[in-house]
Amino acid sequence: MDMSELWKWGNLTLAFVMELVALGALGLWGWKVSDTLALKIGLAVGVPLAAAVAWGLFAAPQAAIHGTVIGLVVKVVVFGGAALGLWAAHYRTAAVVFAVVLVGNLLAIKLGHLAV
Repeated sequence: MDMSELWKWGNLTLAFVMELVALGALGLWGWKVSDTLALKIGLAVGVPLAAAVAWGLFAAPQAAIHGTVIGLVVKVVVFGGAALGLWAAHYRTAAVVFAVVLVGNLLAIKLGHLAV
């Protein structure tokens, strides 16, 4: 495997990891936003679940419904919501690191034409 293949798969793997981190961040926000246990559990499970379903339907590489605008909106809402959720949950450094790594990874994928 040459260096360009390693770069490609490394960035695509990082993109997948960032998607998983986004779901975790949304769950963390859901847990931190409420004082009642039932609402904590509902939001910590429901928000990431809704994000995962929307991602699978509209934003995943093999999305069931293809459309550039809706896919882009879902990506912005999920990734933006994750960063804002981390910020609101007082994990501000994590929010900034998440956003910086995300932007760098997306630029590497877009500029390097790495999408499979």
